[in-house]
Amino acid sequence: MKAEDLFHTGIVVDDLGAAMEWFTAVAGYTWTDVVSVDQQVVTSAGDITVPMKMAYSGAEPRLELVQTVMGSVWTPADSGVHHIGYWSDVVESDLAALESGGMTCEVKSYNPDGSGALLWAYARGPAGPRVELVSRNMKPFIEQWWATARP
Repeated sequence: MKAEDLFHTGIVVDDLGAAMEWFTAVAGYTWTDVVSVDQQVVTSAGDITVPMKMAYSGAEPRLELVQTVMGSVWTPADSGVHHIGYWSDVVESDLAALESGGMTCEVKSYNPDGSGALLWAYARGPAGPRVELVSRNMKPFIEQWWATARP
């Protein structure tokens, strides 16, 4: 993981639409299409399906707003910042490095193609926001999503 691979700050909010409107009114943000997906994830309690709803800002530095999912890691953080997201060439090895540095994997998601490769993972340490590692292989898809942002 390298500082220059930081590409977004994730904020979990109770009302996605209201938060998008607020950031637009206050700072002029535009937003991508809102994506809703039932995400298959692996947690310490086992495999679960999480109903995710989220959007990215159209401008850099990017914000990712995620709708609260009660009973999951996706609840608002006391600091406001839920996670910071980094591109990763190999999520597995970057996650192992974070874990060897004292962080704990909270949740991860595998590529549905059966390769066994991680698409993304969240790690949390004793202080600060979570770190999200996102496979660089997802970058073209996410860039297409960013292109949906409009005023």
